[in-house]
Amino acid sequence: MQDKTTEIFRDAPVPKAVISNVVPSIVSMIMVLIYNLADTFFIGQTKNAYMVAAISVATPAFLLFMAIGMLFGIGGTSLISRLLGEGNTKKAKNASSFCFWTGLTIGIIAMVIIFIFAEPVSRAIGASDDTAGYASQYLRIVSTAIPFLIIGNSFSSIIRAEGKANIAMMGMLIGNLINIILDPVMILWFGWDVAGAAVATVLGNIFAAVFYIWHMLSKNATLSIHPKYYQAGNGIAVGILAIGIPASLNSILMSLSNIIVNNIMFHYGDMAVAGLGVAMKVNMIVVMLLIGLGTGIQPILGYCFGAKNRNRYMAVLKFSLILAFILSAIMTVICYCGAAPLVHAFLEDSDAFAYGMSFARIYIYSGPVMGLLFVFINAIQSTGAALPALILSISRQGLIYLPVLFLFRQIFDSATMLAAAQPITDYLSTTLAIVLFLFTCRKYFPKDSETQPD
Repeated sequence: MQDKTTEIFRDAPVPKAVISNVVPSIVSMIMVLIYNLADTFFIGQTKNAYMVAAISVATPAFLLFMAIGMLFGIGGTSLISRLLGEGNTKKAKNASSFCFWTGLTIGIIAMVIIFIFAEPVSRAIGASDDTAGYASQYLRIVSTAIPFLIIGNSFSSIIRAEGKANIAMMGMLIGNLINIILDPVMILWFGWDVAGAAVATVLGNIFAAVFYIWHMLSKNATLSIHPKYYQAGNGIAVGILAIGIPASLNSILMSLSNIIVNNIMFHYGDMAVAGLGVAMKVNMIVVMLLIGLGTGIQPILGYCFGAKNRNRYMAVLKFSLILAFILSAIMTVICYCGAAPLVHAFLEDSDAFAYGMSFARIYIYSGPVMGLLFVFINAIQSTGAALPALILSISRQGLIYLPVLFLFRQIFDSATMLAAAQPITDYLSTTLAIVLFLFTCRKYFPKDSETQPD
Protein backbone atom coordinates (compact mmCIF):
# COMPACT_ATOMS: atom_id res chain seq x y z
CA MET A 1 0.00 0.00 0.00
CA GLN A 2 2.87 2.34 0.79
CA ASP A 3 4.34 1.60 -2.67
CA LYS A 4 1.14 2.87 -4.28
CA THR A 5 1.27 6.06 -2.25
CA THR A 6 4.96 6.53 -3.10
CA GLU A 7 4.31 5.93 -6.79
CA ILE A 8 1.67 8.67 -6.97
CA PHE A 9 2.93 11.21 -4.45
CA ARG A 10 6.69 10.94 -4.96
CA ASP A 11 7.46 9.45 -8.36
CA ALA A 12 4.67 10.37 -10.79
CA PRO A 13 5.12 13.43 -13.04
CA VAL A 14 3.67 16.51 -11.35
CA PRO A 15 0.71 16.98 -13.77
CA LYS A 16 -0.19 13.29 -13.47
CA ALA A 17 0.13 13.32 -9.67
CA VAL A 18 -2.03 16.44 -9.35
CA ILE A 19 -4.69 15.42 -11.87
CA SER A 20 -4.98 11.86 -10.54
CA ASN A 21 -5.78 13.24 -7.08
CA VAL A 22 -7.67 16.38 -8.05
CA VAL A 23 -10.15 14.79 -10.47
CA PRO A 24 -11.65 12.32 -7.94
CA SER A 25 -11.71 15.09 -5.34
CA ILE A 26 -13.49 17.48 -7.71
CA VAL A 27 -15.97 14.76 -8.71
CA SER A 28 -16.67 14.17 -5.01
CA MET A 29 -17.26 17.88 -4.42
CA ILE A 30 -19.51 18.10 -7.47
CA MET A 31 -21.56 15.25 -6.01
CA VAL A 32 -21.71 17.08 -2.67
CA LEU A 33 -22.86 20.15 -4.58
CA ILE A 34 -25.58 18.22 -6.45
CA TYR A 35 -26.62 16.61 -3.17
CA ASN A 36 -26.90 20.06 -1.54
CA LEU A 37 -28.80 21.46 -4.50
CA ALA A 38 -31.14 18.49 -4.72
CA ASP A 39 -32.91 19.17 -1.42
CA THR A 40 -33.56 22.80 -2.35
CA PHE A 41 -34.52 21.97 -5.95
CA PHE A 42 -37.11 19.32 -5.12
CA ILE A 43 -38.46 21.31 -2.18
CA GLY A 44 -38.81 24.17 -4.68
CA GLN A 45 -41.05 21.96 -6.80
CA THR A 46 -43.64 22.09 -4.00
CA LYS A 47 -44.07 25.80 -4.90
CA ASN A 48 -43.78 26.63 -1.20
CA ALA A 49 -41.14 29.37 -0.78
CA TYR A 50 -41.39 29.05 3.01
CA MET A 51 -40.08 25.49 2.78
CA VAL A 52 -37.18 26.73 0.63
CA ALA A 53 -36.49 29.43 3.23
CA ALA A 54 -36.61 26.80 6.00
CA ILE A 55 -33.99 24.63 4.25
CA SER A 56 -31.85 27.75 3.79
CA VAL A 57 -32.19 28.58 7.48
CA ALA A 58 -31.23 25.02 8.47
CA THR A 59 -28.08 25.05 6.32
CA PRO A 60 -25.88 26.81 8.92
CA ALA A 61 -26.70 24.14 11.51
CA PHE A 62 -25.80 21.46 8.94
CA LEU A 63 -22.47 23.25 8.39
CA LEU A 64 -21.77 22.92 12.10
CA PHE A 65 -22.13 19.14 11.86
CA MET A 66 -19.82 19.10 8.85
CA ALA A 67 -17.27 21.21 10.74
CA ILE A 68 -16.62 18.33 13.13
CA GLY A 69 -15.98 16.04 10.18
CA MET A 70 -13.63 18.65 8.73
CA LEU A 71 -11.78 18.83 12.03
CA PHE A 72 -10.81 15.16 11.85
CA GLY A 73 -10.76 14.94 8.04
CA ILE A 74 -8.48 17.87 7.26
CA GLY A 75 -6.49 17.63 10.49
CA GLY A 76 -6.10 13.88 10.05
CA THR A 77 -5.16 14.16 6.38
CA SER A 78 -2.51 16.77 7.12
CA LEU A 79 -0.86 14.66 9.84
CA ILE A 80 -1.26 11.28 8.12
CA SER A 81 0.14 12.45 4.77
CA ARG A 82 3.20 13.87 6.54
CA LEU A 83 3.65 10.66 8.54
CA LEU A 84 3.46 8.56 5.37
CA GLY A 85 6.01 10.90 3.78
CA GLU A 86 8.29 10.17 6.73
CA GLY A 87 7.60 6.42 6.34
CA ASN A 88 5.87 6.13 9.74
CA THR A 89 2.89 3.91 8.81
CA LYS A 90 2.27 2.70 12.38
CA LYS A 91 1.71 6.20 13.72
CA ALA A 92 -0.47 6.99 10.69
CA LYS A 93 -2.73 4.08 11.75
CA ASN A 94 -2.84 5.49 15.29
CA ALA A 95 -3.99 8.81 13.83
CA SER A 96 -6.73 7.31 11.63
CA SER A 97 -8.10 5.26 14.53
CA PHE A 98 -8.11 8.35 16.74
CA CYS A 99 -10.09 10.28 14.11
CA PHE A 100 -12.69 7.54 13.78
CA TRP A 101 -13.46 6.81 17.43
CA THR A 102 -13.22 10.38 18.70
CA GLY A 103 -15.35 11.67 15.83
CA LEU A 104 -17.95 8.95 16.39
CA THR A 105 -18.22 9.78 20.09
CA ILE A 106 -18.66 13.50 19.44
CA GLY A 107 -21.22 12.70 16.74
CA ILE A 108 -23.39 10.66 19.09
CA ILE A 109 -23.36 13.45 21.70
CA ALA A 110 -24.24 16.08 19.06
CA MET A 111 -27.03 13.87 17.70
CA VAL A 112 -28.75 13.73 21.10
CA ILE A 113 -28.41 17.48 21.71
CA ILE A 114 -29.76 18.58 18.30
CA PHE A 115 -32.60 16.06 18.39
CA ILE A 116 -33.81 17.37 21.76
CA PHE A 117 -33.32 21.08 21.05
CA ALA A 118 -34.22 21.24 17.33
CA GLU A 119 -36.93 23.90 17.76
CA PRO A 120 -34.94 26.43 19.84
CA VAL A 121 -31.94 25.87 17.56
CA SER A 122 -34.12 26.68 14.54
CA ARG A 123 -35.27 29.90 16.16
CA ALA A 124 -31.72 30.83 17.08
CA ILE A 125 -30.44 30.46 13.52
CA GLY A 126 -33.07 32.73 12.00
CA ALA A 127 -36.33 30.80 11.51
CA SER A 128 -39.50 32.89 11.52
CA ASP A 129 -42.98 31.89 12.65
CA ASP A 130 -43.67 30.72 9.09
CA THR A 131 -40.49 28.62 8.73
CA ALA A 132 -39.68 27.42 12.28
CA GLY A 133 -41.87 24.31 12.04
CA TYR A 134 -40.31 23.18 8.78
CA ALA A 135 -36.76 23.97 9.92
CA SER A 136 -37.04 22.17 13.27
CA GLN A 137 -38.62 19.11 11.60
CA TYR A 138 -35.73 18.97 9.12
CA LEU A 139 -33.07 19.37 11.82
CA ARG A 140 -34.59 16.78 14.14
CA ILE A 141 -34.57 14.11 11.44
CA VAL A 142 -31.15 15.05 10.03
CA SER A 143 -29.64 14.97 13.54
CA THR A 144 -29.91 11.16 13.51
CA ALA A 145 -27.27 11.10 10.75
CA ILE A 146 -24.69 13.29 12.54
CA PRO A 147 -22.38 10.38 13.57
CA PHE A 148 -22.45 9.05 9.99
CA LEU A 149 -21.98 12.55 8.56
CA ILE A 150 -18.85 13.04 10.67
CA ILE A 151 -17.40 9.67 9.66
CA GLY A 152 -18.19 10.28 5.99
CA ASN A 153 -16.70 13.77 5.94
CA SER A 154 -13.63 12.67 7.89
CA PHE A 155 -12.72 9.62 5.87
CA SER A 156 -13.50 11.07 2.46
CA SER A 157 -10.37 13.15 3.18
CA ILE A 158 -8.31 10.69 5.23
CA ILE A 159 -8.55 7.92 2.63
CA ARG A 160 -7.03 10.31 0.07
CA ALA A 161 -4.00 10.60 2.37
CA GLU A 162 -3.18 6.92 1.75
CA GLY A 163 -3.24 7.46 -2.01
CA LYS A 164 -6.73 6.08 -2.65
CA ALA A 165 -8.53 9.07 -4.14
CA ASN A 166 -10.85 6.81 -6.15
CA ILE A 167 -12.07 5.00 -3.01
CA ALA A 168 -12.71 8.37 -1.36
CA MET A 169 -14.64 9.46 -4.43
CA MET A 170 -16.72 6.26 -4.51
CA GLY A 171 -17.95 6.76 -0.96
CA MET A 172 -19.11 10.28 -1.78
CA LEU A 173 -20.76 9.08 -4.99
CA ILE A 174 -22.67 6.31 -3.22
CA GLY A 175 -23.98 8.54 -0.44
CA ASN A 176 -24.87 11.47 -2.66
CA LEU A 177 -26.50 9.38 -5.40
CA ILE A 178 -28.71 7.70 -2.82
CA ASN A 179 -29.74 11.11 -1.50
CA ILE A 180 -30.39 12.50 -4.98
CA ILE A 181 -32.44 9.46 -6.05
CA LEU A 182 -34.51 9.43 -2.87
CA ASP A 183 -35.20 13.19 -2.82
CA PRO A 184 -37.90 13.24 -5.54
CA VAL A 185 -39.35 9.96 -4.29
CA MET A 186 -39.77 11.11 -0.69
CA ILE A 187 -40.44 14.82 -1.25
CA LEU A 188 -42.79 14.65 -4.25
CA TRP A 189 -44.02 11.06 -4.67
CA PHE A 190 -44.54 10.26 -0.98
CA GLY A 191 -45.47 13.90 -0.28
CA TRP A 192 -43.25 14.10 2.79
CA ASP A 193 -41.94 17.58 1.82
CA VAL A 194 -39.23 18.79 4.23
CA ALA A 195 -39.28 15.51 6.17
CA GLY A 196 -38.66 13.62 2.92
CA ALA A 197 -35.59 15.75 2.18
CA ALA A 198 -34.28 15.05 5.68
CA VAL A 199 -34.83 11.26 5.45
CA ALA A 200 -33.03 11.15 2.09
CA THR A 201 -30.11 13.03 3.62
CA VAL A 202 -29.94 10.62 6.55
CA LEU A 203 -29.90 7.51 4.35
CA GLY A 204 -27.27 8.97 2.02
CA ASN A 205 -24.92 9.71 4.90
CA ILE A 206 -25.41 6.26 6.42
CA PHE A 207 -24.50 4.47 3.18
CA ALA A 208 -21.41 6.66 2.63
CA ALA A 209 -20.15 6.05 6.17
CA VAL A 210 -20.73 2.29 5.92
CA PHE A 211 -18.77 2.19 2.65
CA TYR A 212 -15.78 3.93 4.25
CA ILE A 213 -15.92 1.65 7.29
CA TRP A 214 -15.97 -1.38 4.98
CA HIS A 215 -12.87 -0.10 3.20
CA MET A 216 -11.01 0.67 6.44
CA LEU A 217 -11.69 -2.87 7.68
CA SER A 218 -10.51 -4.46 4.42
CA LYS A 219 -7.03 -5.70 3.56
CA ASN A 220 -6.73 -2.96 0.94
CA ALA A 221 -6.45 -0.21 3.55
CA THR A 222 -3.06 1.19 4.54
CA LEU A 223 -4.64 2.90 7.54
CA SER A 224 -6.87 1.40 10.25
CA ILE A 225 -9.83 2.16 12.52
CA HIS A 226 -9.20 -0.85 14.78
CA PRO A 227 -9.50 0.16 18.47
CA LYS A 228 -6.09 -1.40 19.20
CA TYR A 229 -4.46 1.41 17.21
CA TYR A 230 -6.32 4.17 19.04
CA GLN A 231 -3.87 6.62 20.54
CA ALA A 232 -4.23 10.27 21.47
CA GLY A 233 -0.74 10.82 22.84
CA ASN A 234 2.64 10.91 21.08
CA GLY A 235 1.64 14.10 19.27
CA ILE A 236 -1.35 12.52 17.50
CA ALA A 237 -4.23 14.47 19.03
CA VAL A 238 -2.17 17.67 19.05
CA GLY A 239 -1.06 17.18 15.45
CA ILE A 240 -4.63 16.58 14.23
CA LEU A 241 -6.26 19.32 16.27
CA ALA A 242 -3.56 21.89 15.42
CA ILE A 243 -4.72 21.88 11.80
CA GLY A 244 -8.22 20.42 12.26
CA ILE A 245 -9.47 23.09 14.65
CA PRO A 246 -8.54 26.01 12.34
CA ALA A 247 -10.11 24.15 9.41
CA SER A 248 -13.31 23.46 11.34
CA LEU A 249 -13.34 27.01 12.69
CA ASN A 250 -13.67 28.22 9.14
CA SER A 251 -16.79 26.07 8.70
CA ILE A 252 -18.13 27.08 12.13
CA LEU A 253 -17.57 30.77 11.38
CA MET A 254 -19.21 30.25 7.98
CA SER A 255 -22.20 28.81 9.81
CA LEU A 256 -22.18 31.66 12.32
CA SER A 257 -21.89 34.28 9.59
CA ASN A 258 -24.78 32.63 7.71
CA ILE A 259 -26.87 32.73 10.86
CA ILE A 260 -26.05 36.41 11.34
CA VAL A 261 -26.73 37.36 7.73
CA ASN A 262 -29.99 35.33 7.78
CA ASN A 263 -31.11 37.25 10.86
CA ILE A 264 -30.16 40.56 9.24
CA MET A 265 -31.75 39.57 5.93
CA PHE A 266 -34.94 38.63 7.80
CA HIS A 267 -35.42 42.42 8.14
CA TYR A 268 -36.17 42.39 4.39
CA GLY A 269 -38.58 39.43 4.60
CA ASP A 270 -38.66 35.65 4.14
CA MET A 271 -38.31 36.01 0.36
CA ALA A 272 -34.97 37.77 0.82
CA VAL A 273 -33.85 34.87 3.04
CA ALA A 274 -34.98 32.36 0.42
CA GLY A 275 -33.21 34.32 -2.34
CA LEU A 276 -30.00 34.51 -0.34
CA GLY A 277 -30.06 30.77 0.38
CA VAL A 278 -30.47 29.95 -3.31
CA ALA A 279 -27.74 32.45 -4.31
CA MET A 280 -25.36 30.76 -1.89
CA LYS A 281 -26.14 27.41 -3.48
CA VAL A 282 -25.51 28.80 -6.98
CA ASN A 283 -22.19 30.22 -5.75
CA MET A 284 -21.37 26.78 -4.36
CA ILE A 285 -21.04 25.54 -7.95
CA VAL A 286 -17.78 27.48 -8.15
CA VAL A 287 -16.76 27.08 -4.52
CA MET A 288 -17.20 23.30 -4.27
CA LEU A 289 -15.31 22.63 -7.49
CA LEU A 290 -12.37 24.72 -6.28
CA ILE A 291 -12.49 23.21 -2.79
CA GLY A 292 -12.15 19.86 -4.55
CA LEU A 293 -9.01 21.09 -6.28
CA GLY A 294 -7.53 22.36 -3.01
CA THR A 295 -8.29 19.26 -0.96
CA GLY A 296 -7.07 17.05 -3.80
CA ILE A 297 -3.55 18.48 -3.71
CA GLN A 298 -3.19 18.61 0.08
CA PRO A 299 -2.13 14.95 0.53
CA ILE A 300 0.56 15.35 -2.18
CA LEU A 301 1.87 18.56 -0.62
CA GLY A 302 1.79 16.98 2.85
CA TYR A 303 3.71 13.95 1.60
CA CYS A 304 6.34 16.16 -0.07
CA PHE A 305 6.64 18.23 3.11
CA GLY A 306 7.07 15.10 5.26
CA ALA A 307 9.70 13.78 2.83
CA LYS A 308 11.41 17.22 2.80
CA ASN A 309 11.18 17.30 -0.99
CA ARG A 310 10.86 21.08 -1.42
CA ASN A 311 11.43 21.19 -5.18
CA ARG A 312 8.54 18.81 -5.85
CA TYR A 313 6.37 20.63 -3.29
CA MET A 314 6.84 23.93 -5.16
CA ALA A 315 6.31 22.28 -8.56
CA VAL A 316 2.98 20.80 -7.40
CA LEU A 317 1.96 24.16 -5.95
CA LYS A 318 2.75 26.12 -9.12
CA PHE A 319 0.90 23.68 -11.37
CA SER A 320 -2.09 23.74 -9.01
CA LEU A 321 -2.24 27.55 -8.94
CA ILE A 322 -2.31 27.73 -12.74
CA LEU A 323 -5.00 25.06 -12.89
CA ALA A 324 -7.01 26.81 -10.15
CA PHE A 325 -6.93 30.17 -11.95
CA ILE A 326 -8.10 28.64 -15.25
CA LEU A 327 -10.96 26.73 -13.57
CA SER A 328 -11.94 29.84 -11.56
CA ALA A 329 -12.19 31.99 -14.66
CA ILE A 330 -14.22 29.43 -16.61
CA MET A 331 -16.68 28.74 -13.77
CA THR A 332 -17.13 32.45 -13.03
CA VAL A 333 -18.25 33.13 -16.61
CA ILE A 334 -20.55 30.10 -16.65
CA CYS A 335 -22.27 30.94 -13.35
CA TYR A 336 -22.59 34.66 -14.07
CA CYS A 337 -24.16 34.10 -17.49
CA GLY A 338 -26.31 31.22 -16.23
CA ALA A 339 -27.50 32.88 -13.02
CA ALA A 340 -31.08 33.41 -14.20
CA PRO A 341 -31.95 29.80 -15.15
CA LEU A 342 -30.05 28.47 -12.12
CA VAL A 343 -31.99 30.64 -9.67
CA HIS A 344 -35.27 30.02 -11.49
CA ALA A 345 -34.78 26.27 -11.04
CA PHE A 346 -35.23 26.78 -7.28
CA LEU A 347 -37.54 29.77 -6.99
CA GLU A 348 -40.69 30.79 -8.85
CA ASP A 349 -41.97 33.48 -6.49
CA SER A 350 -41.18 36.76 -8.29
CA ASP A 351 -39.86 38.56 -5.20
CA ALA A 352 -37.71 35.63 -4.10
CA PHE A 353 -36.39 35.22 -7.68
CA ALA A 354 -35.45 38.91 -7.90
CA TYR A 355 -33.48 38.69 -4.67
CA GLY A 356 -31.86 35.39 -5.67
CA MET A 357 -30.81 36.66 -9.11
CA SER A 358 -29.29 39.83 -7.67
CA PHE A 359 -27.47 38.01 -4.88
CA ALA A 360 -26.14 35.25 -7.18
CA ARG A 361 -24.57 37.78 -9.57
CA ILE A 362 -22.93 39.60 -6.66
CA TYR A 363 -21.58 36.45 -5.00
CA ILE A 364 -19.91 35.25 -8.19
CA TYR A 365 -17.67 38.34 -8.31
CA SER A 366 -15.28 36.52 -6.00
CA GLY A 367 -14.97 33.62 -8.47
CA PRO A 368 -11.69 34.65 -10.16
CA VAL A 369 -9.68 34.42 -6.91
CA MET A 370 -11.44 31.56 -5.15
CA GLY A 371 -9.23 28.88 -6.67
CA LEU A 372 -6.06 30.64 -5.55
CA LEU A 373 -7.51 31.05 -2.06
CA PHE A 374 -8.28 27.35 -1.60
CA VAL A 375 -4.92 26.23 -3.00
CA PHE A 376 -3.05 28.47 -0.55
CA ILE A 377 -5.27 27.37 2.35
CA ASN A 378 -4.47 23.71 1.68
CA ALA A 379 -0.80 24.46 1.06
CA ILE A 380 -0.57 26.03 4.53
CA GLN A 381 -2.46 23.14 6.13
CA SER A 382 -0.17 20.60 4.43
CA THR A 383 2.83 21.92 6.38
CA GLY A 384 1.16 21.57 9.77
CA ALA A 385 1.66 25.29 10.40
CA ALA A 386 -1.02 25.74 13.06
CA LEU A 387 -0.80 29.51 13.66
CA PRO A 388 -1.03 30.66 10.02
CA ALA A 389 -3.84 28.13 9.43
CA LEU A 390 -5.68 29.47 12.48
CA ILE A 391 -5.26 33.11 11.44
CA LEU A 392 -6.58 32.41 7.95
CA SER A 393 -9.49 30.32 9.20
CA ILE A 394 -10.79 32.91 11.67
CA SER A 395 -10.29 35.75 9.19
CA ARG A 396 -12.27 34.79 6.09
CA GLN A 397 -15.64 34.24 7.78
CA GLY A 398 -14.87 36.03 11.04
CA LEU A 399 -12.30 38.76 11.50
CA ILE A 400 -12.71 40.04 7.95
CA TYR A 401 -16.24 39.08 6.89
CA LEU A 402 -18.21 40.12 9.99
CA PRO A 403 -16.74 43.65 10.25
CA VAL A 404 -17.33 44.17 6.51
CA LEU A 405 -20.90 42.84 6.87
CA PHE A 406 -21.74 45.12 9.82
CA LEU A 407 -20.04 48.10 8.15
CA PHE A 408 -22.14 47.60 5.01
CA ARG A 409 -25.25 47.20 7.18
CA GLN A 410 -24.63 50.57 8.81
CA ILE A 411 -23.64 52.45 5.66
CA PHE A 412 -26.04 51.11 3.04
CA ASP A 413 -28.99 49.35 4.78
CA SER A 414 -29.51 47.47 1.50
CA ALA A 415 -30.03 43.76 0.96
CA THR A 416 -27.88 43.71 -2.21
CA MET A 417 -25.01 45.55 -0.52
CA LEU A 418 -25.13 43.07 2.36
CA ALA A 419 -24.51 40.33 -0.20
CA ALA A 420 -21.53 42.32 -1.57
CA ALA A 421 -19.75 41.86 1.76
CA GLN A 422 -18.82 38.28 0.76
CA PRO A 423 -16.86 38.98 -2.46
CA ILE A 424 -15.08 41.93 -0.81
CA THR A 425 -14.09 39.57 1.98
CA ASP A 426 -12.86 36.89 -0.45
CA TYR A 427 -10.46 39.28 -2.19
CA LEU A 428 -9.08 40.46 1.15
CA SER A 429 -8.79 36.84 2.34
CA THR A 430 -6.89 35.80 -0.78
CA THR A 431 -4.38 38.59 -0.20
CA LEU A 432 -3.98 37.46 3.41
CA ALA A 433 -3.58 33.81 2.31
CA ILE A 434 -0.70 34.73 -0.01
CA VAL A 435 1.08 36.66 2.76
CA LEU A 436 0.59 33.84 5.27
CA PHE A 437 1.82 31.23 2.79
CA LEU A 438 5.03 33.17 2.12
CA PHE A 439 5.58 33.42 5.88
CA THR A 440 4.85 29.70 6.35
CA CYS A 441 7.14 28.64 3.53
CA ARG A 442 10.07 30.67 4.84
CA LYS A 443 9.64 29.50 8.42
CA TYR A 444 8.58 25.86 8.06
CA PHE A 445 10.03 24.87 4.68
CA PRO A 446 13.14 26.97 3.90
CA LYS A 447 15.24 26.23 0.83
CA ASP A 448 18.04 24.64 2.88
CA SER A 449 15.57 21.96 4.13
CA GLU A 450 15.55 20.21 0.76
CA THR A 451 16.27 16.48 0.90
CA GLN A 452 16.16 14.51 -2.31
CA PRO A 453 14.28 11.20 -2.07
CA ASP A 454 16.20 7.95 -2.29
